[in-house]
Amino acid sequence: MSSQQPQYSTPAPSASPAPAQASATPRRPGLVPVALLVAGLLIGGGAVGAAWALSDGDGAATGSAPADDARDACRALDGFDESKYNAKGPEAEIAVNRFTAAGALSQAAAAGDKQYKPLAEAVRRAQNLHARTFEFGKEVKQELATARNLCGDL
Repeated sequence: MSSQQPQYSTPAPSASPAPAQASATPRRPGLVPVALLVAGLLIGGGAVGAAWALSDGDGAATGSAPADDARDACRALDGFDESKYNAKGPEAEIAVNRFTAAGALSQAAAAGDKQYKPLAEAVRRAQNLHARTFEFGKEVKQELATARNLCGDL
């Protein structure tokens, strides 16, 4: 038995020419993003500086921001009807958003001025109780009444 091994040929080199360089100097890929970042920082810094120069300069938008937040929380509570919380459609959306807004605004007021802390705590207790029971039972209504009474004093 004669054994023949198959003959393999080596592949011929490609006839395509080597790629030509676009330019003689290599380009740095990170240079453009860095330049854009620096330009953005300069423009942003200029805008912040202009806004500061045009404002009163003390960093506060108004001196009564906590009081405004407390009044807005009270307006949200005033327009909040717990009987519509579980309704269908826009009535429920309005009720849910007013209840949530009263909590957020009262917390913002308390963060800015400690005199609004009792209002924020009453609304938070009402929200926490509601989150546990998913109902506006006696305890939740008592906390809402407390919050609304505190609003009457504002």
